[in-house]
Amino acid sequence: MLTRRSFVAAAAALPLAAPALANTATSYPRLPRKFRPQIVDVNPDLPAGEIHVVQKEFFLFWTLGDGRARRYGIATGAEGRNYRGVLTIAHKAEWPSWRPTPDMIRKEPEVYGPYVAGLPGGHPRNAMGARALYLHDHRGDTFYRIHGTPLHDSIGQAFSSGCVRLRNDHVAELYDLVPVGTRVYLF
Repeated sequence: MLTRRSFVAAAAALPLAAPALANTATSYPRLPRKFRPQIVDVNPDLPAGEIHVVQKEFFLFWTLGDGRARRYGIATGAEGRNYRGVLTIAHKAEWPSWRPTPDMIRKEPEVYGPYVAGLPGGHPRNAMGARALYLHDHRGDTFYRIHGTPLHDSIGQAFSSGCVRLRNDHVAELYDLVPVGTRVYLF
């Protein structure tokens, strides 16, 4: 049985895991090695085909089975804005349009007010980036997403309104791997 303790214990050993993929410094300028996609060891009890997000460590894991996972560096929401729990990917979109939620506009009108009408997919200021995975709970849409970001330097930081963000090239890779219906565990 998966528990937060068993997952976090496995994740704590990750700094010792060697990357299984060759990444050159020129492929990922300004991105620290630990945030580059790589195959790592995780708790061997984790089944293949799940996403586990360890927000305080800034990592997302796509489990492969047999104690292995593909790990990505992420950016998260500012303190108090992150979802914790288990959600399901209900929908996926390439180059999604974006509109700030009413709550985002209420909390930060100077930041989100100019975008009340939204932005089309592919717009350079569109916060959703190249791909989006829409997360639902038993009641429906949580307005929480795993998505790309045009702000690649934000990886490894917590400052947004709450979604899990990856570099656009990384979220495009993850998007191709992850089917609708995937369970997402947010710690």
